[in-house]
Amino acid sequence: MTVRPTVVVVGLGPGGPEFVTEQTRAAIAQARHRFLRTAIHPSAGLVPDAVTFDHLYESADTFDSVYLQITEALVGAATEHGEVLYAVPGSPLVLERSVRQLRDDPRVHCILLPAISFLDLAYSALGIDPVESALQLIDGHDFATAAAGVTGPLLIAHCHANWVLSDIKLAIDDAADSAGTTNDTVAVTVLQRLGTPDELITHTTWAEMDHVVDADHLTSIYVPRLNVAVAQHYARFHALTRTLREQCPWDIEQTHASLIPHLLEETYEVVDALQELDPDDPGTDEALIEELGDLLYQIEFHATIAEQQGRFTIADVTQGIHDKLIRRHPHVFGDVRAESTDQVLSNWEAIKHAEKGRTSIFDGIPNSLPSLSYAYKAQKKASGVGFDWPDVHGALPKIAEETAEVLHAHASGDQAATAEEIGDLLFAVVNVARHLRVDPEVALRNAVGKFRTRFEGVEQLAAERGIVLAASDLAVLDQLWDEVKARGLNQ
Repeated sequence: MTVRPTVVVVGLGPGGPEFVTEQTRAAIAQARHRFLRTAIHPSAGLVPDAVTFDHLYESADTFDSVYLQITEALVGAATEHGEVLYAVPGSPLVLERSVRQLRDDPRVHCILLPAISFLDLAYSALGIDPVESALQLIDGHDFATAAAGVTGPLLIAHCHANWVLSDIKLAIDDAADSAGTTNDTVAVTVLQRLGTPDELITHTTWAEMDHVVDADHLTSIYVPRLNVAVAQHYARFHALTRTLREQCPWDIEQTHASLIPHLLEETYEVVDALQELDPDDPGTDEALIEELGDLLYQIEFHATIAEQQGRFTIADVTQGIHDKLIRRHPHVFGDVRAESTDQVLSNWEAIKHAEKGRTSIFDGIPNSLPSLSYAYKAQKKASGVGFDWPDVHGALPKIAEETAEVLHAHASGDQAATAEEIGDLLFAVVNVARHLRVDPEVALRNAVGKFRTRFEGVEQLAAERGIVLAASDLAVLDQLWDEVKARGLNQ
């Protein structure tokens, strides 16, 4: 059996050296290779000759990037030396993302030694029992998502800077409860440097918490109860969807399959609202807000059905897309460089291909796409591996070629062959559109829209002149059509 390299993880407690256990002190003394997540801690001096990762916090763009780099460095050191010691503030098991990543990494074996966390000192300072009070521990960096729908009591950690406090406060903006009460006057207790001679406890309000203290790496805040929960409006919407599913006869009868037409219809209505959006007219936002809401309801509806079946919830949906977007954007959340849109798309496709284990470039193209979009995506996938004309001048002649084949098939009287050649002609037109960077679905939709509005102009002229369209010959219709075009009506 192969012995994996070992990382021994110890916690330096919440404050001074008196909170560090004898087991941790012994492990530090025995270790030949020591690492500190940060030297900015009252007990960091107990770990001599240690390599710190403080420099990463200055150079990395995100905390996720910091933790990823820490993990790679520790795995590399453990692989080289067989065993290393990694010391973190507080307890290794309380809000330590770098430790979580190490534990999940199959390349190393992690040994975690128990330690006192800041929680014990916080409970003592606040005089509360966390179990009886149902206290929830929240990471300040994830407050907007981790505290969604929660009103308290909350203990919010990792409030190491005033901008973190500001972000926490702004996560609820100016929302009010049913009585019109906001969070501005909610009581907040700021806990700083607990277990040190500089311990400070400040009683303030939600509105003032980022103004009355200078937050540092040993800062957390306690909120007994919020008047308005984070993401309260979405939480209410989620609850409403569940109520309708449980009590409305129509909603109860629906299935994933029966909702497909509604999902498609709402999607197209969103597209219509987007196309009618006027950047200079905020009033056009109302239609888009409504249609996005209708589409969101369809998503919630499907998630609620799945939740009732015990399969998954909307939380799984949002967590899944959150994690996927992070994986697909290593140039934002990792150390991959992407200087252009083409590089971003290339990385995206490579990551997606590896994730899905696909064997064909066409895997993942939805079969239910509208035909023009289906053709466009299929051609684009083939182009990605070099199967393509170098430019539009290679694609254009295919339209004339396919047109001739349509006429030939039609002349032969073979209806099936004619239909096949029509398909080839449309495919050739899509190819030209793609080379000209024109979305054929949008282009055809716009053409149909233009035809419709012009013909409505024909109907208007005919009504004004008492002309019955159905009783008129083509010459009359053409004359009306040309008149509408000449006047520029309904362009």
